[in-house]
Amino acid sequence: MKYVVMVSHGEFAPGLHSAVNMMTGDRPDVLDTSLKADMSADEFAENFRELVKDIKEDDQIILLADILSGSPFTNALSVLDEKGMLPNTLVIAGMNMPLAITAVLMKDNFDDLNLLKDTLLSEGRAGLTEFAAVADEDEDDL
Repeated sequence: MKYVVMVSHGEFAPGLHSAVNMMTGDRPDVLDTSLKADMSADEFAENFRELVKDIKEDDQIILLADILSGSPFTNALSVLDEKGMLPNTLVIAGMNMPLAITAVLMKDNFDDLNLLKDTLLSEGRAGLTEFAAVADEDEDDL
């Protein structure tokens, strides 16, 4: 099975997971946890360990993190390394909504993790765009 696991500081991962659920439905293969303000890195690692306890060594994980090299990122990798899961893990930092939705909906369509990675990074980057509102000068002032 392929899992999407989101980690972050604060409530970002749980909030993103909630928003993704609105688009994809609630799924048992999408998990999240976060480092809260009053939590130590060791407490986060233990929460993450508990979150992934049922994932087997032959399963695959798409780990989405809020920021490269942050405590949730590094502790999640450490726990996955303990479980021998790093070879089966695709890790992407800088998660956003388009990336997360694509990961959830498309993960089972790719056997090649490199192609999946390219697709996810492309969708994540495409989700970053400027919207410039332009006033319509032809409208009469009311």
